[in-house]
Amino acid sequence: MQKLVLASNNAGKLREFQALLAPLKFEVIPQGQLGIASCEEPFHTFVENALAKARHASAASGLPALADDSGICVQALDNKPGVLSARFAGEPANDDANNQKLVESLQNTSNRAAHYVCALVLVNNADDPEPLIVQTRWNGLIVDQAQGSNGFGYDPYFFLPEFELTAAQLEPDQKNAISHRGQALRELIAQLKTRTE
Repeated sequence: MQKLVLASNNAGKLREFQALLAPLKFEVIPQGQLGIASCEEPFHTFVENALAKARHASAASGLPALADDSGICVQALDNKPGVLSARFAGEPANDDANNQKLVESLQNTSNRAAHYVCALVLVNNADDPEPLIVQTRWNGLIVDQAQGSNGFGYDPYFFLPEFELTAAQLEPDQKNAISHRGQALRELIAQLKTRTE
């Protein structure tokens, strides 16, 4: 098993990455388990924040690091909350408060189009001049009432018309097959394979 530091302490992300990377023989270790503090995320793009987090985790651990920066972009809100998705309602970060603010922000519009974004960055070391970078999106609609108990973040309000379910109503394997994070990881794995062939 190759050790890989996940530059996150988010339990939901850890579960998803462990499940998706297990077949490739990666042991995914959350940075908190190694005593690594969270990194500042001062940038306006998902890619820049993910790169900063990956380099920080790799520098602190001496191991390859994988970082994800993801969030939800809502068309009627000029693609907000975007990179501020986890703290949309302020500190401390709280999914319920974030979702409540999102639904309230959309009360006066019929435009419910939204998409999740995932930027994934993998570095072999903190100074890696060729980080692997992937960014993907997952389209859906925001609904007013929470539906489902799987997933995390905005999943109970992120409705997928083609399934007539929210992301939180999908089974974990089904979600991993189609989500922004699942798409990004598959692309990243494909890039990894081309580098090692």
